[in-house]
Amino acid sequence: MKHYSILVHLLLWAVSTSLSAQNLFPTPANYQRNKGEFIITKATKTYGNQTYADKIASQTSSNLTQSNENAVANVIVFFIEPQLKLAEEGYTLQVKTDSIILKAATEAGLFHAKESLLQLSRFGNGKVKCCTINDAPRYQWRGFMLDESRHFFGKEKVKQYLDIMASLRLNVFHWHLTDEPGWRIEIKKYPKLTQIGAVGNYHDPKAPATFYTQEDIKEIVAYAAERQIMVVPEFDMPGHATAVCRAYPEYSGGGEGRWQHFTFHPCREGTYRFISDVLDEIVSLFPSPYIHIGGDEVHYGNQSWFTDPEIQNFIKEKKLVDEKGLEHYFLRRAADIVASKGKTMIGWDEIIDAGISPRKAVVMWWRHDRQHQLVKALENGYRVILTPRRPMYADFTQFGAHKVGRQWAGYNTIENLYNFPEPISHLMKGYENQVMGMQMSLWTERVADFKRLDFMVFPRLIALAEAAWTPEKAKECSMFMQRLPYFLKYLDSMDIYYFNPLNPTEREEPGAPEKEDVLQNG
Repeated sequence: MKHYSILVHLLLWAVSTSLSAQNLFPTPANYQRNKGEFIITKATKTYGNQTYADKIASQTSSNLTQSNENAVANVIVFFIEPQLKLAEEGYTLQVKTDSIILKAATEAGLFHAKESLLQLSRFGNGKVKCCTINDAPRYQWRGFMLDESRHFFGKEKVKQYLDIMASLRLNVFHWHLTDEPGWRIEIKKYPKLTQIGAVGNYHDPKAPATFYTQEDIKEIVAYAAERQIMVVPEFDMPGHATAVCRAYPEYSGGGEGRWQHFTFHPCREGTYRFISDVLDEIVSLFPSPYIHIGGDEVHYGNQSWFTDPEIQNFIKEKKLVDEKGLEHYFLRRAADIVASKGKTMIGWDEIIDAGISPRKAVVMWWRHDRQHQLVKALENGYRVILTPRRPMYADFTQFGAHKVGRQWAGYNTIENLYNFPEPISHLMKGYENQVMGMQMSLWTERVADFKRLDFMVFPRLIALAEAAWTPEKAKECSMFMQRLPYFLKYLDSMDIYYFNPLNPTEREEPGAPEKEDVLQNG
């Protein structure tokens, strides 16, 4: 520990004395260091030029880190000016010795400017070096996905993560609320979804029911919106529907053994009425223009589709050719239902082959070993979000000595995330405008408590934030790693049990409940 303290001290000193950059996460698109510094004291005043700017100014005033020096008369002013020629989430930040001026054309931009200023005050202990920052995100979609079907963490933990996401200028929280182990969202028309479907988790099928009430959902969505974060829910179909079909077996498509009730029944109109009813309530809770429907891994639990006379007759009547054609039929129906609610469907990269119009669907590319699926999606006109297992899945181990988690031809280090998507940029050449952005995704089969959750998410989420925000020319992994202790210190203040890549043996890897599963390392 003494050796580590010395190392951290040296790193902090080296970075703090650098004139090339401030300690900002993510690194801004353009930064210019000027002479002098702005000292924040109890005499510092904050103002805004209109309603939202006034609100941000008030919030900032109470959250700024102050210097211990004598009071200095200076001012911080927030401006929203729609006529400014800035990107949708862009901002400028001008620091002089007597004033800090933050400008943006949108509320999102001004919020991001505020978060940058809070970091500068925090990491500078109330002293902000004079500088000029012109900043805007590289990608529109900068996301984090949390699976709460396998294990449930609750709204206070979610709020804590939303706070950290806001600091990092991440703007999408993809919420995986339904899957095999449990259904986690109250649907008033179908109460058995939570009475029965919410019982159990990945390692304990008899665990007490855990779920979010609709009031919980509204609270969290509003909390995220205040932080300029969009919450995108996922309602899995036609596979990964075990919790639903356990509660309402009349909608089950069969399945065998481990995969019993894995799929919805694809041929019954009642199935589609159920899906439409549930989406009505989901849409009322989530203002996001997107609804994620999954659409992946149907083959694990569609065994009954090959033998059920009703299903086989349906395939013949609809001229669907085979069971894969039936899967695609289901996905097209789902896309139409989502579109009828005024939303755009998002699905995993299996949906590319279903014949859905690119106007109705966005593709999440997740199968890193199937790069042709990414190319196919782009060539067919789909907008794409990048979240490939390697390096974007946070349930993969992140260090060679770690034993718990997925290990598929290696592990996902913080450097892997930081350097993405450059290794695959050639696949997207000419289609850059269709790439919405990227996302780190955490599946929680082997994550059952807060301690392990934190350990798998941080600090890799910090690297994801910079990869998604900072333009390639401004990224430098070695400098990022030198600055990282500043953000780790912030995580310490929040009691986050993170993995420290600068001292890998500092903290013990948390364990997880054991459960034998064919997908454990898949």
